[in-house]
Amino acid sequence: MKLNSDKGRINIILHILAWILFLGLPLYSARRMQMGNDFLVIYYTILAINGLIFYINYLFLVPRYFFQKKKYRYYLSAFILIVFFYFVSDISSNLLFRNLADEVKPGQYDRPPAGMRNPEPPVGIAPVGGAFRGSHVLGYSSTAIFIVFFSLGLKVLERQSKIEKMQEEMEKEKLNSELAFLKNQISPHFFFNTLNNIYSLIAINAEDSQNAVLKLSKLMRYLLYESEHGDTKLSQEIDFMKNYIDLMKLRMSERVTLNVFFPEEYADRNMQPLLFIPFIENSFKHGISYREQSFIDINMTAEADSITFKCSNSLHTGGDKGAETKAGGIGLENVRKRLNLLFPGSHDLRINRSDNRFDVVLEIKTA
Repeated sequence: MKLNSDKGRINIILHILAWILFLGLPLYSARRMQMGNDFLVIYYTILAINGLIFYINYLFLVPRYFFQKKKYRYYLSAFILIVFFYFVSDISSNLLFRNLADEVKPGQYDRPPAGMRNPEPPVGIAPVGGAFRGSHVLGYSSTAIFIVFFSLGLKVLERQSKIEKMQEEMEKEKLNSELAFLKNQISPHFFFNTLNNIYSLIAINAEDSQNAVLKLSKLMRYLLYESEHGDTKLSQEIDFMKNYIDLMKLRMSERVTLNVFFPEEYADRNMQPLLFIPFIENSFKHGISYREQSFIDINMTAEADSITFKCSNSLHTGGDKGAETKAGGIGLENVRKRLNLLFPGSHDLRINRSDNRFDVVLEIKTA
């Protein structure tokens, strides 16, 4: 609604500026070229007739008939409009030139100065009789038809622009709805796995489990409040990932090698939340074995115009191969959808799986 209101206000301002130009320019020209009042009377009469044709077609005929798929009624109405104002033009011609004839002295224009043709009336206003009728009909008809089709084209373009703006708003609302849905899917999935980890930790170490609950509360606060508005800061997202990794480290055994690198100095920027955490969650879920040596490597770099995130983890024989092939199930599938919605054509997600290794590389262009 606000968009439509702003667009309508701009159109009104443009029409007012156009009329100021049409009305003011002849006054300036008449003074500069020392034209008489007769010129202004004829000009403003033509302008009034053309303006009425324009706005009757623009404001009434096009919306009521052309846009309502009543094309025959529209063209018939436009024809009647042109014919009606032709007679208005004829009546105006009679009145104007009758008054002008009364004001001209006898013999004033019998002999025009050398090099000057006999004065001819402007297009649209002419005596209705004599040799001028043919030129008057042709001049008026061509001008009126041009005005009708110009106003039709202008109204069609405005309507098309309005439709495109509405479609953009609808796509934006659809995007927000889909992102909210995907985010709501990620959060329960994330907390389900995290609570299971804490439950297992309680029986091992009560102090570590208390620390885990505190860290989990920070994660919940981030999800519920910091990321609720649809975007967050890169620095906040990095802190969120660090807290999650610290939480996961509480239950890691010595058989797991964990390498984590996040940039220390970078240009902070706005971004969508929870884009990277499903990859990290997936690596802890499928990359750790309590019987074999395991590894998890997490690396992020932030350049001025891009963000690159890499996550690799080990895979182990005897596990659920289908789980790794699905790349973490709901979490990573939702990330694919979100990336396609948020960064169409400006991101590159590569997921590779071998017999003993799972690699994810995500590059996002931010400028």
